[in-house]
Amino acid sequence: MSSTDPVEQGSHFIHEIIDGELASKKVEGVVTRFPPEPNGYLHIGHAKSICLNFGTALKYGGRCHLRFDDTNPTKEEQEFIDSIMADVRWLGFDWGEHLYFASSYFEQLYAWAEDLIRDGKAYVCDLSADEVRAYRGTLTEPGRPSPYRDRSIEENLDLFRRMRQGEFEDGAKTLRAKIDMASPNLNLRDPALYRIRRAHHPRTGDAWCIYPMYDWAHGQSDAIERITHSLCTLEFENHRPLYDWFLGQIDAPSHPRQIEFARLNLTYTVMSKRVLRRLVEEGFVDGWDDPRMPTIAGLRRRGYTPASIRAFCERIGLSKRESLVDVTLLENAVRDDLNASAPRVMGVLDPIKVVIENWDEDKVEMLEVPYHPDKPEFGSRQVPFTREIFIERDDFMEDPPKKFFRLAPGREVRLRWAYFLKCERVVKDEAGNIVELRCTIDPETKGGAPSDGRKVKGTIHWVSAQDSLEAEVRLYDRLFNEEAPSASDFEKSLNPGSLRTVRARVEKSLSQASGGAHFQFERQGYFFTDPVSSKEGAPVFNRVVPLRDTWAKVAAKSR
Repeated sequence: MSSTDPVEQGSHFIHEIIDGELASKKVEGVVTRFPPEPNGYLHIGHAKSICLNFGTALKYGGRCHLRFDDTNPTKEEQEFIDSIMADVRWLGFDWGEHLYFASSYFEQLYAWAEDLIRDGKAYVCDLSADEVRAYRGTLTEPGRPSPYRDRSIEENLDLFRRMRQGEFEDGAKTLRAKIDMASPNLNLRDPALYRIRRAHHPRTGDAWCIYPMYDWAHGQSDAIERITHSLCTLEFENHRPLYDWFLGQIDAPSHPRQIEFARLNLTYTVMSKRVLRRLVEEGFVDGWDDPRMPTIAGLRRRGYTPASIRAFCERIGLSKRESLVDVTLLENAVRDDLNASAPRVMGVLDPIKVVIENWDEDKVEMLEVPYHPDKPEFGSRQVPFTREIFIERDDFMEDPPKKFFRLAPGREVRLRWAYFLKCERVVKDEAGNIVELRCTIDPETKGGAPSDGRKVKGTIHWVSAQDSLEAEVRLYDRLFNEEAPSASDFEKSLNPGSLRTVRARVEKSLSQASGGAHFQFERQGYFFTDPVSSKEGAPVFNRVVPLRDTWAKVAAKSR
């Protein structure tokens, strides 16, 4: 199924469910939560969940909690907590006073675990992880009960308390729920609630050496916070019976409803946190915020805008079926946003010098050029026109094909905002490479057609050679060559041309561009001053997206 299917596009079955519950008084209000594990940076798939959870709360006048499900200290870091908070704020959402951590509930979770033991619904198991897997069975064969399943309540309480006190080695014992080893749902075959793990926790320090499993902590945290709707992705659908079983066995203050939706899968993108971590740790990219990464931090540094990501999430809607969304929908969302908001300037990425022979060497004409043709409120700037200018090397061909409408020997084009330009001759070096073009302009053609009525089919951009700025421009392409790269052997799909750095020439006014500013380089695409690498007077530009050209055309052009 395509994400652009008219039945699915923009659909919102979750809001239809909530509408019905509110109408029937099944719920009195809406409280959602966004519950990331702080074990990495958020990616574009998390943005969909952020927009859903916070957006749903806003729609119904409720609230959305930001809760960190911080139950695995071996992979969690304060850096990830800080980055997640920054990402949610950047997307335009605010949790207000409702910032929570699952670690704040460790004592309550532990007390509930002891209650399960007293009720004969949990036991301490000595099986190793490999043995637990062997005993669990398969989808077609029932599991076998652990030999420790029938320990007495007293023995289980004693062992569990000693686990907490640190008497046993890591991995020596687990606390498991006593449910049904023959259940067709493997999640109900006596799942683990606690494991022994001596690891320093970012918030609780060394106070605990046993930590709750995600499935045990997640639903109970929702209940403590009185969440009404636990919105999660489809991989948790088979966990829902366990979620409900746990809440049904304890004195929970509420029983949230879990509703699943299809996660976001994008073409030419990998969303696996494990793969993203490997990309960073093994040096395939330059960090979690590398502009080629699908992380929110990477997209932000690339130059994507919060509005474009929110618009993208709204356009693709929600589904109960997995699908692969075309990444061009995301690229189009940022184009639509920047088309209206980005000032337009001229930048030459692969410059070739043009000498205008009928223009005086010392003459400088200042042209008044608007920053946006449709938005006069953006104002204008002065662009110097001089005897020597730079144009794109691709805008000239010595022996052009029939439908090439740009500059060629004896042919005229219009210089954007300036004059008709005609190529008179080509200057080459000893190796036969073109190093300079000798041209003339028609002085009657400034801002219009000549008196004889002749027309040109091509308009090209340019910058003054003497009054332009040399700048580093990073031309980002997709990180993967394959539409659906495999997470298991992603290295084979990496695009070796995902980053190309060039020394471009841009309008001199851009020397004052601050980090974090957007521009459209006319005929080239949308660019963003890198907030990390840019320095005062020396901006570094990241290409956000090209214009309406496809990435295939861009790749062919770069070759």
